[in-house]
Amino acid sequence: MMQKQVLATDIGASSGRIMAGKYDGKRISLETIHRFSNDPVTMGDTMYWDFPRLFYEIKQGLLKAKSYGGFGSIGIDTWGVDFGLLDSNGRLLGNPVHYRDNRTAGFLKKSEQMIDKKRFYEITGNQFMEINTAFQLLALHADSPGLLEQADSLLLMPDLFRYFLSGEKKSECSIASTTQLFDMREKQWSWEVIKRLNLPEKLFTPLVTWGTATGKVSHTICEELGILPANVIAVAGHDTQSAMAAIPTQEKDYIFLSCGTWSILGTELDTPIINEKSQKYNITNELGVEGKYSFLKNIIGLWLVQESRRQWIREGKNYDFARLEELASEAELLKSFIMPDAPEFVPPGDVPERIRSFCRKTGQTVPETEGEIICCINQSLAMAYRKALDEIAECTGKTYSTIYLVGGGAQSRLLCQMTADACNCTVVAGPIEATAFGNVMVQYMADHEFSNLQQARKVLAESVEPIRYEPKHADRWEEAYQWYRENF
Repeated sequence: MMQKQVLATDIGASSGRIMAGKYDGKRISLETIHRFSNDPVTMGDTMYWDFPRLFYEIKQGLLKAKSYGGFGSIGIDTWGVDFGLLDSNGRLLGNPVHYRDNRTAGFLKKSEQMIDKKRFYEITGNQFMEINTAFQLLALHADSPGLLEQADSLLLMPDLFRYFLSGEKKSECSIASTTQLFDMREKQWSWEVIKRLNLPEKLFTPLVTWGTATGKVSHTICEELGILPANVIAVAGHDTQSAMAAIPTQEKDYIFLSCGTWSILGTELDTPIINEKSQKYNITNELGVEGKYSFLKNIIGLWLVQESRRQWIREGKNYDFARLEELASEAELLKSFIMPDAPEFVPPGDVPERIRSFCRKTGQTVPETEGEIICCINQSLAMAYRKALDEIAECTGKTYSTIYLVGGGAQSRLLCQMTADACNCTVVAGPIEATAFGNVMVQYMADHEFSNLQQARKVLAESVEPIRYEPKHADRWEEAYQWYRENF
């Protein structure tokens, strides 16, 4: 029996897609309706997201959906931490600022004058990163205090898109849990943290859990596009949590690796882990579907490959990703490594030269060719995954034999094999579109097509065909890893 079709809008830090999801009673399927790039815009000394353009692309997806049979509901997930401010009339007060903008530099340190760092982590359970919403707001308060006074409410990116679709101002819990302003145990805004940081309480809108209907597509948009009203569902708004929902397994103890512009490696727990050891390792907790917690590390991911490719295109070398992987496969393994999260690799620019410079400074073989650079990036990511895996295992007291790798990185056979080798684990790669699958699954759970996440995952496992990678040359990789740990 064919059920109603739903739309998953999944916007990542470099691209977006709108996909039609169907469930026929046995399998879930996805069909791409609309894809678009997500290109930040720098004006003056500030880097912005082009929110009007992204909203235009969502409407183009709704328009195209008519020829795919329409849709009964729509869910939106995006990257974390970034937000827009609305005035009392619901108007957007400027384009949201990109998390890679340098305005937050130094504000993590400044926050320690306002709230004890141990107490900060004890409440929020979040990894300390200056890109987090809390530090963006501190920077905004210092630079443009009048803007915060003018603002009536703050909405994180998926909530902001939902607001302009339906007119409802609500904050979904999974995306709120990325802000470092959320009480992880109580599953609500932390008024203690908000007060300590001197942030206006009025900004923070009521919280809703995953699967909540937050209105319908507005009459104005329906009239503009010639579409029928549909429910707007608050899915797991953080794309990591949508992807986490779509792990095709019934295992309880497993490692999850969502690999896109960012790499997020972690596990799923019934309760958060917030203690001295998890703070020492700077591991974050996030709230996910069915009240599950993700215990994870954020690691720079394919951004390094993407930005390297952009540099080579600027130099007139128009490589596609497949060709870069071919060149990397021809390079000699385990000759040089970088720390993917080192500060010099965060901003846009000439990443290949920064990699060469890092290797020179650390006394390693300097990768010169494009293939050597991509090989260096991939094997360094694999080592960073192993380090995060060891830290998570130490905190949970569990051992893990399988890594479920989803997202765009699942397309890279080189990265998947290197991850299996470095971690000495089986890697199960796929689905590539895990985030959209998770988005769709939550919409069907909200419509009672699935009774729980376990059932939805079982159906998903029968709907996709992941690829398995087994570790090879474990001894050689283990020796290289020990060198990596001692030096980085």
